[in-house]
Amino acid sequence: MKFGKEYKKQKVAEWTEAYMDYNGLEHILRNMRAYKQNKHPAMNRTLSGFYRQSSSRYNEEDLENQAIEIKTLQRDGSLQLFETVFIGQPEEGTEFEVTFFRKLDEEFYKANNFYKDKVKGMMDEANQLNKQMESLIALRIRVDKRSVKGSNLNRHNQQEQSQSSGTREKVKVGEVLEHVKINNDPQSPISTTIKGTLKGSKVEDLSYSKGSLRRAEQQLRVAFIEFYHKLYLLKQYSYMNLLAFSKIMKKYEKISSRKASKLYMEVVDNSVLGNSDELIDLLERVETTFIKNFSKSNRSEGFFSGCTVALLVAIALKIELHNLPTKEEGVQYLQSIFPLYSVFLYAVLHLLMYATNIYFWRRYKINYPFIFGFKRGTELEYRDVYLLSTGLAVLASSAFLANLHLDMDPNTQKLKEVTQLVPLALVTLVLLLIFCPLNILYRASRFFFIRCLFRCILAPLYPVTFSDFFLADQLTSQMQALRSCVLYICYYGLGEYSRRQENSAVATLVNIYWDIVFDWGLLRRHSKNIYLRDKLIVSHKIVYVLAMVLDILLRVAWMQLVLAFNLHSTHRMGITTTVFSLEIIRRGIWNFFRLENEHLNNVGKYRAFRSLPLPFAYSDDQKEQKDE
Repeated sequence: MKFGKEYKKQKVAEWTEAYMDYNGLEHILRNMRAYKQNKHPAMNRTLSGFYRQSSSRYNEEDLENQAIEIKTLQRDGSLQLFETVFIGQPEEGTEFEVTFFRKLDEEFYKANNFYKDKVKGMMDEANQLNKQMESLIALRIRVDKRSVKGSNLNRHNQQEQSQSSGTREKVKVGEVLEHVKINNDPQSPISTTIKGTLKGSKVEDLSYSKGSLRRAEQQLRVAFIEFYHKLYLLKQYSYMNLLAFSKIMKKYEKISSRKASKLYMEVVDNSVLGNSDELIDLLERVETTFIKNFSKSNRSEGFFSGCTVALLVAIALKIELHNLPTKEEGVQYLQSIFPLYSVFLYAVLHLLMYATNIYFWRRYKINYPFIFGFKRGTELEYRDVYLLSTGLAVLASSAFLANLHLDMDPNTQKLKEVTQLVPLALVTLVLLLIFCPLNILYRASRFFFIRCLFRCILAPLYPVTFSDFFLADQLTSQMQALRSCVLYICYYGLGEYSRRQENSAVATLVNIYWDIVFDWGLLRRHSKNIYLRDKLIVSHKIVYVLAMVLDILLRVAWMQLVLAFNLHSTHRMGITTTVFSLEIIRRGIWNFFRLENEHLNNVGKYRAFRSLPLPFAYSDDQKEQKDE
């Protein structure tokens, strides 16, 4: 793989604009090579006799062959500004080299300044986490009444030295906890949120209970994991930019037959971007602090879904063998039993579309875990979602087959009452699996889904996030599934089922406009991509055109539910099922482009990480905020 492709692949997507523009510099070099080949196809020369600053790093031959001069301009804080001057002999084609080094300096300043700002932010965050760890350790001592091993970020090296002398710095528990309060997490239970709203305060007095300690530990544990991930990506940013500068300078030397790489790379290596020792040291200290103070996380291994697919096919064949529609009571039976199981059909289809979304989000480097706010390491891969969908399909199909067998077998006619409870038992089992408190079946993802659903239902009382209204959008495409849930209440509670469908052509047109213009950000009149948007992740523009056409067609498909077709009841049920299945497919298409638009908004603001709440608030910080 060429370096340009690997460089693009390894970029942090949200920081793309901050990376060195390797392709732009390479384009200048390609133009220079093409010009030289056209004007002087056999030219091969070496320049000498240039003025150079003395350096012990280079030998005399290297100094004689350098084609550039580094001029120091001024110092900007901790950064030393310089200018690269091309000092080759005036000749045709040298304007390409002047342009190349001018752009090279611009790209270096851009990457160096971005890295400097990020490192400063990391150091400030490290100090904040250090202060939080001091409070946590003091709280542990107060709650547990015993010494706690481990320390904060700035102290772990000092502890190793203090062990040899037999002394250890003691945390002054009372002094640390005197000005500490607990932050009121907006994702805490609703009673806490309402209470905090009425009080008008986001902090509470510190409680020396095990519950407070456990919540503080969990918040800090997540904050450390996220912080470590930030440091790792910043280290990778530095490494990839340094490698890009090295590669482009070697390519320049190869095309121009001049020496410039060593002198320029010395400046790069001595810059903030080239000196990542501070960052590496911080990474090591974070690892040490995390190991000493928090338990290790365990990830469940994924399961193979091939067996579930095979089982699903076997069940489908078994159902087909009953040949229900040819039986005298087959049509009537389907009309009564199918709505009870259709909710699982729509859920399985939606999960399959979500798995497809995840696959393409991964492929096009759309940071969906960050956008949704998933906890680091708990996000589901597309294989996991595919396994869940096939597993649910097997479970629902097995229940349907059991229901079918009990209804059609003459030997089980006495179990009629038991037969009617099969769909209810299936729903109960699925709900038990969703709300199961045991750490099985992706508990973190299940609880995340439950919290989002809870906030969707109680939106007026809860602050909502992107994941909440994204889930609400998904539910609008599950209208028929929600109606089926109502059917369960009517079927088992009232013994009757009624439904009413109200749709509007005007509402359909408004929804189409909202999907394309607001949710996807397309149809921009002054965009450089005509009637699309300035930035596109998918390289083929026809994909966006087809997506808009499909969105219109599938939205209009809903209109058939408004029209009063005089169809046979079985045909009407089939058309309704098909239309709602198409709506779920449309929602899957909408999901991809909606997150693409959100991702591009994050890229424009260099937002690659989410802001996590910390457990402790300090009275000094609150005073500063009031003064401001």
